[in-house]
Amino acid sequence: ADNAMTAREFSQTVDAFNDGVRVAKITVDGRRIDLTLKGPTNTITRTQGINNLPISTKNGDVLSIGSLANVVITSGPTEILHLGRERTVTLQIRPSSDLALEDAINILQVGVIDKLQEGLPKGMTIRMAGTADKLTQAWRAMILDISIAVVIVYLVMAILFESFIYPLIIILSVPLATAGGVGGLALLNLFVHQPLDMLTLLGFIILVGIVVNNAILLVHQTLHHQRTDKMPLELALMEATRNRIRPIFMSTLTSVFGMLPLVLFPGAGSELYRGLGSVVVGGLSLSAVLTLLTIPPLMALVPRRENNA
Repeated sequence: ADNAMTAREFSQTVDAFNDGVRVAKITVDGRRIDLTLKGPTNTITRTQGINNLPISTKNGDVLSIGSLANVVITSGPTEILHLGRERTVTLQIRPSSDLALEDAINILQVGVIDKLQEGLPKGMTIRMAGTADKLTQAWRAMILDISIAVVIVYLVMAILFESFIYPLIIILSVPLATAGGVGGLALLNLFVHQPLDMLTLLGFIILVGIVVNNAILLVHQTLHHQRTDKMPLELALMEATRNRIRPIFMSTLTSVFGMLPLVLFPGAGSELYRGLGSVVVGGLSLSAVLTLLTIPPLMALVPRRENNA
């Protein structure tokens, strides 16, 4: 103030010697470029020399920066990042290749973030982004896709069977296949490390559309014997099981043996689908057996008026 200089004028002079001050935009040969005011680049070669940078005042005096301000050498960020108009500091963490991303996220959440949240100053937050955020979004999308697949399969069968009870019985074969898919993935992990990634989760969506076929065969054949052959329910169930057990095992075995090479002998690049193959193989294998054991008893529990419809 004694030298008739404002803080803004002082900072602009320092910037001119540092990386330059943009004065205006000018047109040169039809191109818009920045007109920048810069001091000589070879005057100061060390950080300690900032005190000796010259600065001109309105009184016509040339003084050193050190005579107008206290220059303190300290550490600071090379750039200030903002996200949603808030200052942010980003720490990049790359887990090892043998550590699943979800496990790494759980370790960070429990071991680091939850503990730091207790002592954070007001206005500061910690959250995970990047690949971790995308994994959460992908997981939510996958849950939504599986739910939509189950609903669509149920509605299609409700239209075909003209009933809401028989499709519900058929849909109950999906959890059986899910248990088989988890078992197949666990069995694979006894020999080869295979995490539950997005491609592996696709196997569960595929199972929703495949495993219901066996239950559809049993329910359709039972209804055919009841409505066309006028058989009682118990006899219709036994006859439908006897007639459909062979095609059920034939279709299941062809699918299982067709997917086994993908699981046991994956080639270059196809190992990405090993988890998907193990889920489909495990789900089909367990569902083929349990469907024969669960669908007929469930059909026997259907009210008589539904069976006679």
